Amino acid sequence: MEVRDPLHGAIQLDEGEVAIVDHPFVQRLRGIKQMGFSELPFPGAVHTRYAHSLGAMELAGRAFDKVFRRDPFGDAAARTRFRDVVRVAALCHDLGHAPFSHCTEFAMPPLRGLGVSAYDPAAVASRLDRTASHEDYTIGVLTKSTLDATISAHFPFGGRHVAALVSSEVKLDDDFFHHAGRDYRRVLSQLISSELDVDRLDYLVRDSYFSGARYGEIDVDWLLSNLEWHEDAQGNVSLMLDQRAVYAFDDFMISRYHMFMSVYFHHKSVVFEEMLKRHFAGPARTWEFPSEIEAYLPLDDVAMHSYLRKADDDWARRIVQRRPYRRVIERHGNEREVDLTDARHRLDAAGIDHLAAGSTGKLSRYSAMGKKREKAPRIWVIDRSPGSRGDITPLEDATRIFARYQEARHITRLYVNEADVAHARDVLDAR
Repeated sequence: MEVRDPLHGAIQLDEGEVAIVDHPFVQRLRGIKQMGFSELPFPGAVHTRYAHSLGAMELAGRAFDKVFRRDPFGDAAARTRFRDVVRVAALCHDLGHAPFSHCTEFAMPPLRGLGVSAYDPAAVASRLDRTASHEDYTIGVLTKSTLDATISAHFPFGGRHVAALVSSEVKLDDDFFHHAGRDYRRVLSQLISSELDVDRLDYLVRDSYFSGARYGEIDVDWLLSNLEWHEDAQGNVSLMLDQRAVYAFDDFMISRYHMFMSVYFHHKSVVFEEMLKRHFAGPARTWEFPSEIEAYLPLDDVAMHSYLRKADDDWARRIVQRRPYRRVIERHGNEREVDLTDARHRLDAAGIDHLAAGSTGKLSRYSAMGKKREKAPRIWVIDRSPGSRGDITPLEDATRIFARYQEARHITRLYVNEADVAHARDVLDAR
């Protein structure tokens, strides 16, 4: 089967992949817009999680071929099963997204209620009573729905193996990812979720293309062409990048950062998210995310819009009628520079209802150099430039981009009812 994609051209799917694509949980993604409320300031941004998932699958296959052009397997069957599982994982990595994508994730139930037994109990013990994420629902769909049987019927692996590449918290009781003394789970996982994964390589270009913003125009082909694999002393295989592509990596990171600051954190998108939170926190809310995985299937953007149209609540009506609160102040900078406590006190004293919103842009999980940072398997860089000795170093030591963007960038905003805009500005301008 062939699917035509505006970014990647013809995407080829084999029989097993077609069966997965046709599964209701994958088809559900046709009904979820990739960028949530971003279609309001960027009207072309109406592309879906389904299109993105197909694109990520295509890039996963290309990335696998580049990483392993220096063939470590010596076995065609092993190579095929690893290539197949990483493509399926890329296709399925977003299955758990809620209506409006990330915008409603705050309203999900606690993880404990999902009953996801695929997780290592020790790995998730500290967050069982915290709000679940879309990734938790993804793991649930892969391991608790009929999709698991569909995968197993067409491939020599099941939903749990696919889930193991989506989340490091998934526990496996077999050696599926081991071959000839090497463990490939780490490198295949990094292709799905890391600082240089196919998810980001697709969504940045796709979101840029459909939104009309040009920040996401990155050199995907050059990055993929310079991917390799690296084996440590314990036989764990990791992702490695050739030094000559480090500048392209820097550009990729900066592009992602600018997409967040200028597109994903756009003031109009943010205010609709805040209004939705007001509705969900109020007495008119009747929507609840189900903990039972199969009951999650019919939930998409249409279902959420239908719910909001029927809700007896001004916040819901504002969302449906596209009548947002209006921005009256916005600040960018560090935490001290964006503090709006005084402005909020002034609005409160004047009896003006307002919404406060904060967004934080951070280059990467490696940004906090020398401080506590997110633990993630390292990506390595090999230097093959003339006169070099083929030295291999951690990615964070091979580029200055992390050091240059250590500080998180914050945006804070206050919004008020359109009828209160002039009054609010007078109050905020008063000295």
